[in-house]
Amino acid sequence: MKVLLINGSPHEKGCTYTALSEVASSLNENGIDTEIVWIGNKSIHGCIACGGCSKTGKCVFDDGVNEISDKMAECDGLVVGTPVYYASPNGSVYCLLDRLFGICPSLAHKPAAAVASARRGGTTAAIDGLNKYFTFKQMPVVSSTYWNTVHGSKPEDVQKDEEGLQTMRNLGINMAWLIKCIDAGKKAGINIPETSAPIKTNFIR
Repeated sequence: MKVLLINGSPHEKGCTYTALSEVASSLNENGIDTEIVWIGNKSIHGCIACGGCSKTGKCVFDDGVNEISDKMAECDGLVVGTPVYYASPNGSVYCLLDRLFGICPSLAHKPAAAVASARRGGTTAAIDGLNKYFTFKQMPVVSSTYWNTVHGSKPEDVQKDEEGLQTMRNLGINMAWLIKCIDAGKKAGINIPETSAPIKTNFIR
């Protein structure tokens, strides 16, 4: 069993990474393998609605999104971490998720969680933005003992945020538990639910 953690910060080993590392350590301690993927600090293209992915299952842009989709196929859970930009995830994270959630066929029914890092405020709004992706794809959203946030301007500050780090550890514990429950259910003959085919409508009559 494995969880993929996406570091959506332009800083590879900054505050967001510090928070995700705490989640990963907690998952590891509870028997779940982890991989932290850094999206980098170069441009990630936004979705242009070209429809190419519907024909090939891959995005036409080769900037790491396809590789993350492949990794997700081998994982049982997802954690997306972002710094807060104007009370929102940063643009690169949004661009990545817009395209990832359009091409990745292996997201449904896998537990997911959002983590946000900020100097001061805007974290809960950022988490809300990320959670919308999870609920759209039928992913159980994992909670903790507080909102999944840490505070600080640099990693050393985050290390002093005792409540924030505890929240990250409890998030890892809860996610490990849920992944094991799903696995136990499958072994007991409780299969993943099959939902009906989508019915797409609009409001133009």
